[in-house]
Amino acid sequence: MGRPDKAARAAIAQRRADAIDLRLAGVDWLTVGRKLAADPAINSDRIAYPQGYGIDRYKKGLEPPADDQLINAACKDVRQALKERTTEQDENADELRAVENLRLDRLFFVAYRQAVKDGDLPAIDRALRIMERRARMNGLDKPAKTEIVTRPLQAAS
Repeated sequence: MGRPDKAARAAIAQRRADAIDLRLAGVDWLTVGRKLAADPAINSDRIAYPQGYGIDRYKKGLEPPADDQLINAACKDVRQALKERTTEQDENADELRAVENLRLDRLFFVAYRQAVKDGDLPAIDRALRIMERRARMNGLDKPAKTEIVTRPLQAAS
């Protein structure tokens, strides 16, 4: 089977979003699978869901997927949709981080120039604060080491 066309990809994306919405509403996996099934005989709405589970089987007139196959399909959809959302959020965070780095560059240049040229102590402090912010934002700082100290339990008298 080849790559789905644009309309099919949009329908699959909608199915995945619907699967997440149903799970968030507390619907069990089997009901999600049945609600999003392509075959009206097992679809809980009795209407074929576009690009629903078992669409290939339905188009060929074969038996609909078994309950465990519907559950697996629903689980896979939710996992994939969450993975895509996480990836999208990571990409957005990377874009925002790049913008913030550019802003910090501009601010740092002004503070650094004044600190070096005039030896201005407030400008030095400002430059250091900008450097600290950049390091924190970009994860350059090593985490602080923590040591857990335990005392032996005293025996009851």
